[in-house]
Amino acid sequence: MHIPKVILVVETSRAFGRRLLLGITKYARLHGPWAFYREPSGLQSNYPKLKDWHADGIIMRNAKTSKQLLELNIPTILVPHNNEIYPEFPVVKTDGESIGKMAADHLLNIGFKNFAYCGFDDFPWSSERQKYFEKYLKDKNFNVSIFIRPKNLSRRKWESEQILMADWLESLPKPIGIMACNDDRGQHVIEACKIAQLRIPEDVAVIGVDNDDLICDLCDPPLSSVALNVEKAGYEAARLLDLMMNNRKSTNRNITVKPTYVRIRHSTDIIATEDKELTKAISYIRQNFRKNIRVEDVVESTILSRRSLEQRFRNKLNRSINSEIRRIRVEHISKLLVETDLSISEIAYSLGFSSAEHISRYFQREKGKCLREFRKIKTPN
Repeated sequence: MHIPKVILVVETSRAFGRRLLLGITKYARLHGPWAFYREPSGLQSNYPKLKDWHADGIIMRNAKTSKQLLELNIPTILVPHNNEIYPEFPVVKTDGESIGKMAADHLLNIGFKNFAYCGFDDFPWSSERQKYFEKYLKDKNFNVSIFIRPKNLSRRKWESEQILMADWLESLPKPIGIMACNDDRGQHVIEACKIAQLRIPEDVAVIGVDNDDLICDLCDPPLSSVALNVEKAGYEAARLLDLMMNNRKSTNRNITVKPTYVRIRHSTDIIATEDKELTKAISYIRQNFRKNIRVEDVVESTILSRRSLEQRFRNKLNRSINSEIRRIRVEHISKLLVETDLSISEIAYSLGFSSAEHISRYFQREKGKCLREFRKIKTPN
């Protein structure tokens, strides 16, 4: 029996790489066995060694050695850091448009009217996220302030850049919601806020990308983040590589990493409004969404009439009270689908739905996807 040898040139220092590897190994356990050679430091420095290993396939995180990869003449899938085109190889890429939109929607949903973006403007994936975050908000008539990194490389060192970032943060209108290109950059923004003596999330709310638990929880306060279905992408990459190693064709040569939901932590756990009655109403929904609460229950938590409270919801959040109840409940369902192995019936019971069919209809109306289809976005088949 021939056991395929697969080279993995994927870093493990960040959640993206680790989750990609988890998806790959999950596929190998189900459809293997495979033998792995893991080389996190890169292909170039170890090219002779890898060439002599007589591998059957490669999945790698960068493509600076694409000429050498072609010379190896073995099935290869790239997970590039840049947006360059590699027609010779299938690629795993992130959906910058959906990521930017999800981050923007989160900040809009908690009431922000001022927005900014902080990224690494020399990385194409960061520029792509900025482009769509900015476009989505501009289409809704909001301006977005952009942090521009200094061109002088010595001033890009964090000890210098953090002062520039703190000055930029001080200059922005408050309160403001900021998207960071990833969780590392989100941590930078939070640290710069401390230098500028800005409160998080009262003055500045920050959302990152990747949902790297280690980085997000190292932040003080902990960082909210857009979660990505990287494990699913790793599984699909392994499936595609399996086909290639067996000289079989696939209709899909590219794999897209998509956002699944926003993991809310303290950095955006706020409603950006000075309206105390509106804040009371939203707090009531957040505390009681697991029950079958009605609009009347929310109204009773305030001193306002139903009509007056509805007007405030629409003026500040551009949605009705009932829409907010549904939004909060559906986001919680999304989190349970992605983060747990609870059955749909168990999720339905925990939220007071009468049946799996009831929660399925409820979810599909809001998300446009059925529960099982949504869970597949994250979970390997």
